[in-house]
Amino acid sequence: MNELVLVLDFGGQYKELIARTVRGLSVYSEIRPGNTVVDEIKNLKPIGIIMTGGPNSVYLPNSFKCDPGIFKLGIPILGICYGMQLMCQIFGGDVRPCKKGEFGRVKASLKTDSVLFAGIHEKNTVLMSHTDFVSKLPDGFVSIAATADCPHAACESSSQKFYGVQFHPEVEHTDGGRKMIEHFLYDVCGAKGDYRLDDYIDTQVRQIRQKVGYQKVLLALSGGVDSSVCAGLLTKAIPGQVTCIFVDHGFMRKNEGDEIERVFSSRKLNFIRVNAQRRFLSKIKGVTDPERKRKIIGDEFARVFEEEAGKLGSIPFMVQGTIYPDVIESGGKLGSTIKSHHNVGGLPENLAFAEVIEPLSGLFKDEVRILGKKLGLPASLTERQPFPGPGLAIRIMGEVTQEKLEVVRMADFIMCEEMGKLKRKPQQYFAVYTGTCSVGVKGDDRTYDAVIALRAVTTSDFMTGEYTPLSHKVLSRIASRITSEISSVSRVVYDITSKPPATVEWE
Repeated sequence: MNELVLVLDFGGQYKELIARTVRGLSVYSEIRPGNTVVDEIKNLKPIGIIMTGGPNSVYLPNSFKCDPGIFKLGIPILGICYGMQLMCQIFGGDVRPCKKGEFGRVKASLKTDSVLFAGIHEKNTVLMSHTDFVSKLPDGFVSIAATADCPHAACESSSQKFYGVQFHPEVEHTDGGRKMIEHFLYDVCGAKGDYRLDDYIDTQVRQIRQKVGYQKVLLALSGGVDSSVCAGLLTKAIPGQVTCIFVDHGFMRKNEGDEIERVFSSRKLNFIRVNAQRRFLSKIKGVTDPERKRKIIGDEFARVFEEEAGKLGSIPFMVQGTIYPDVIESGGKLGSTIKSHHNVGGLPENLAFAEVIEPLSGLFKDEVRILGKKLGLPASLTERQPFPGPGLAIRIMGEVTQEKLEVVRMADFIMCEEMGKLKRKPQQYFAVYTGTCSVGVKGDDRTYDAVIALRAVTTSDFMTGEYTPLSHKVLSRIASRITSEISSVSRVVYDITSKPPATVEWE
């Protein structure tokens, strides 16, 4: 059993990043709602607790609260942003609105004699995002950091092992932030660092074998990272007992369906590819709203999978590539649901399976990628860029047609091919069919053809992102190839909007 650090969530946008940072430091972490009762926390036996940020003001009557009993458990606690304010309020401190909020990278002065900041520069840059602040610390707490507008940018009660930071150490914009969390884990909580992904593989293989025995399992294989790694894990655990159904909806990138088939048809499983391109395209004919596109494609995927599963007879187990963020986003006791936890592709719950197995449900996306490498999957699958379930259908603005699909597929292929030549690549890059046309000239003829947008994003967590400043030489080469090799494109533009305010995808 691994040591556990509990992340109590108060609606913070960086909760997953906190938990993943902890795991990256070899300590197992789980996210639970901020109001988890103290008896439940006791049963989990965490070695430390981290309280996240949140969108509310702690002094409002309907704001999220924690069970005050957690402070009597003798467990070290680190409060971040809202978490710090809530801790200080519970102990009798004063929290009030700022005269001037702080947003973005801010200069801070740290007291490096605090265990939290040992070995970190006294003059530091941190990421702030708050409109409230702790105006008066509770008795027993001392200030260990300050900015020009925030006198208590961090505080501690070292005798009780309680620490608070108004800024966000979990993001890369805070210099030395990872080191601060490491100090909390190892120097305050006394962590041993016993979390390893190799152990996760061994545990899951053992559990799958115990549960399944010699019976068959069915996996819906999308070709994405999660389902691909799931297939790799299953073939290690129960070779010859796995059937994968790959529904090719026709919205994949160039050669992607063939690559998926090539990789998995050679493994010890029964691989079934369903070519349903015409069926899906006919279902979204005339549809322009992106949410309707998503829903129709998800529903149709469910229907196709259901039909194919029915042909196989009785298979007791279905396996899903659900990962930990899917479980978190299903909503907890606090706040609203971000994304309902559902069967793969929106599969109907009444499918005839005795049990659903989710062997990746404890992992974050980057952990899944590492797991895939350890299982011997090729980099073309484990390093596959994030790709929406509806595929190229939502990288085409407006109605989707076969002609538009061919254009954006080829434009995307050209961009990916050129980006593949770079030594340092963005985390995500693709082409978009904008749905607009522009006047051009090819030879001696006037043209009025499609405009393609290019998108490239640099990010460490895919929650925020900066557009990648590609060189004009690279952009020029991509644009030249697209307009030369695709006759129906007259213009190429580059999206230089970061996230936020934009999202990574256009739809």
